[in-house]
Amino acid sequence: MKILLAGWFSFEKCNVTAGDLMARDIVCEWIEKAGYRYDIALASPFIGGVDWRLADPNIYSHVVFVCGPFPYVKLSNEFVEHFSSCRMIGVDLSMIEPIENWNPFDVLLERDSSACTRPDITFLSHQAKVPVVGIILVHPQHEYKDKGRHEIAHEAINRLIASREMVTVPIDTGLDPNQTNLKSAAEIESLISRMDFVVTTRLHGTVLALKNGVPVIAIDPIAGGAKIVLQTETIGWPIVFSVDNLTDEALQQAFDYCYTEEAREKARECRDRAIKLVEEVRDEFIFALDSPNSASARVWREEALDKSQLELPRLPIRQVAVRKARTFKKKATYAIVKLLLGNKKTEALLSKL
Repeated sequence: MKILLAGWFSFEKCNVTAGDLMARDIVCEWIEKAGYRYDIALASPFIGGVDWRLADPNIYSHVVFVCGPFPYVKLSNEFVEHFSSCRMIGVDLSMIEPIENWNPFDVLLERDSSACTRPDITFLSHQAKVPVVGIILVHPQHEYKDKGRHEIAHEAINRLIASREMVTVPIDTGLDPNQTNLKSAAEIESLISRMDFVVTTRLHGTVLALKNGVPVIAIDPIAGGAKIVLQTETIGWPIVFSVDNLTDEALQQAFDYCYTEEAREKARECRDRAIKLVEEVRDEFIFALDSPNSASARVWREEALDKSQLELPRLPIRQVAVRKARTFKKKATYAIVKLLLGNKKTEALLSKL
């Protein structure tokens, strides 16, 4: 006795879902528990099974079709006709047609039909949980000039993502605009707080994670380390990398650590330390308000300043051309209006706009 197990994973381009594969694995467990041999009919992109169209029906005593809707259409009819000599069992199916009109199964244990409804069998599924990881990437920070190594840091993060099974959640902490459809600081922090851990090249990605007791792989994308390295050193968070000492092996080890309760406890410890230090800043701030005539800390050594910071950024040639074209258009429009209406009428018209 040998069984062929099929489902919509046995057909190409049939919108196979996670539920289909979970249900398939559950029925495999049931067949194994019953002590029977079986094949699985698979189609691209799934590999390792048999092609039901090429399978010899005579080698199977039973054919089981599992999960999903089972409508009266050409594809389902072709499958049923191919295995008409086998005992057909339907499991966890939604029968679209009333079963008093069409039921191609010798035994039907449907999920729902015109006769009855049962719980979906994936309630019995045992899936290993994988980390849910917030990915918070900073934009290129031109203020650091040639020290920026953002591309190197982000490529390392992409390699980490590709190497592990995880659910990645892109989170943009910017609000002007926000690339992940978040509308407020509250929404951003609420999402970060629900992550298992965070991987980020942003200062506030680091801060908002630790503030909520969420471990973070913090990567400072500035050569030599800048505000992220300084922040984590100040509050005692150990999982921080300057782009100079970033390796794939170190990221793998950091990934393993951040998915532990020990890391969560450390994150909470750093949060508590940070809060105490910020409370000191608060007290100093209030003291400064209360003492307006105290000594000033102002310094202005102009000879030591980088005056290139004061230069306006050079616009791309295309953007310059567009601006010039717009200016020319405005001048041409004004000239035409002036020609048609005269100086006084033109000035009166413009004053109303």
